[in-house]
Amino acid sequence: MLPFAPLSTVIWLPIIAGILVLFTGSDRNAVLARWMALIGSVAGFLVALPLWNGFDRNLGAMQFQEFQPWIETFNINYRLGIDGISLLLILLNCLTTVLVVIAGWKVIQSRVAQYMAAFLILSGMINGVFSSLDAALFYVFFEATLIPMFVIIGVWGGPNRVYAALKFFLYTLLGSLLTLVALIYLYNASGGSFTLLDYYLLPIPLTAQILIFVALFAAFAVKVPMWPVHTWLPDAHVEAPTGGSVVLAAIMLKLGAYGFIRLSLPIVPDASQYLAPLVIALSLIAVVYIGFVALVQADMKKLIAYSSIAHMGFVTLGIFIFNPHGLQGAVIQMVSHGFISGALFLCVGVLYDRLHSRLIADYGGVVNRMPVFAAFFMLFAMANAGLPGTSGFVGEFLVIMGTMSVNFWYTFTAATTLVFGAAYTLWMYKRVVFGGVANDKVASLSDIDRREFFVLGVLAIAVLCIGIYPKPLTDVLNMSVAGLLEYVAVSKL
Repeated sequence: MLPFAPLSTVIWLPIIAGILVLFTGSDRNAVLARWMALIGSVAGFLVALPLWNGFDRNLGAMQFQEFQPWIETFNINYRLGIDGISLLLILLNCLTTVLVVIAGWKVIQSRVAQYMAAFLILSGMINGVFSSLDAALFYVFFEATLIPMFVIIGVWGGPNRVYAALKFFLYTLLGSLLTLVALIYLYNASGGSFTLLDYYLLPIPLTAQILIFVALFAAFAVKVPMWPVHTWLPDAHVEAPTGGSVVLAAIMLKLGAYGFIRLSLPIVPDASQYLAPLVIALSLIAVVYIGFVALVQADMKKLIAYSSIAHMGFVTLGIFIFNPHGLQGAVIQMVSHGFISGALFLCVGVLYDRLHSRLIADYGGVVNRMPVFAAFFMLFAMANAGLPGTSGFVGEFLVIMGTMSVNFWYTFTAATTLVFGAAYTLWMYKRVVFGGVANDKVASLSDIDRREFFVLGVLAIAVLCIGIYPKPLTDVLNMSVAGLLEYVAVSKL
């Protein structure tokens, strides 16, 4: 056991640090705000590391559990705990926050304290989602994450930032309202408990399970986002600042997939299996159709945004085929996609900071002026296409292996993402990076500096390490995945 409350620390330390950063006030204290944010984010990552070291790989139960009464009238408690799935996502979130703070060091020149604070507070709230074992606490954190991201898009975004922020907020909020109804039903059915683990063994008729599944699906499918409720994501990505796009793609999309894993599958297993063909169909549509949509994009950010939708389709496919390879692959794909999509958005941000354009047509021959940047961009583009030896291959391979045991045609359709991913990603890379210098603006480009090299270098190491040696991740996931699938296999009828 750790000598302190580790989960409360990883939740509240970034939030408190963000509040302290806000107190630095105006941009006259921008340097202080940046350094405080960096210290807060690094501290948030460091306090999460003992979770990795102290996690028992041979135990399938929730670990590092914490409990405090909260609202005793309704039996709502501050109950925390994590398994291997939660652990990987918390570490991904904490590391991404550090990189986002460093990436915005020079780029953000107005309202610096508020910008940095928003990411720190958002980081703590996301850790709260991944740690909550109380349904009411989960819902509070799940909804609270909307506020910092709404502010990030609406204040530091592009020309249509208000429209994109409102669309993001309304889509995700409206989808979650039905979830609240489902949680209230479960509260009454369990005799007045909001503890998630109590719901896992609750006998629920199939009709009620289906209604609960649909209510949960309304929130989680929008957050993933699944086709056809994906239309808010490209707008949000295009208008968000680079840091906002990184966190949105790397972390916030994972909240929906995590909701399926933590709530939908174990609470309503019969409905999950009954409606799995529908979810699989929507996932495969995302993989194939969105791949075609990505091919015709002229804006690099929008192309990567559509790529995220296609790759998250792989995640939901892996979750709903109900076998260890598929579920392990889905979680590893979530972590891998966090690194790869975050890196690609940062690469676009590097170019945008120099030329203030995201249009592919405005570039060409970038390698002649930015060879180091072009090398990093190539690695991340290949990883996005699922090249063996990169993290992008591991998750997709495991999902394909899992799907093969269920249905060959599911596997065949899902595997087309490797073709489409290579097509739209490498075609974009070719037009932006290769060839002669396209224009005078490209000729004036300078290669990445030490700060940008550090951020992209950390992500490159993560992508290669997972791609070459994924065993540490699978070891952490084995017992948690097996325990989850045991709940799914038990009928409640």
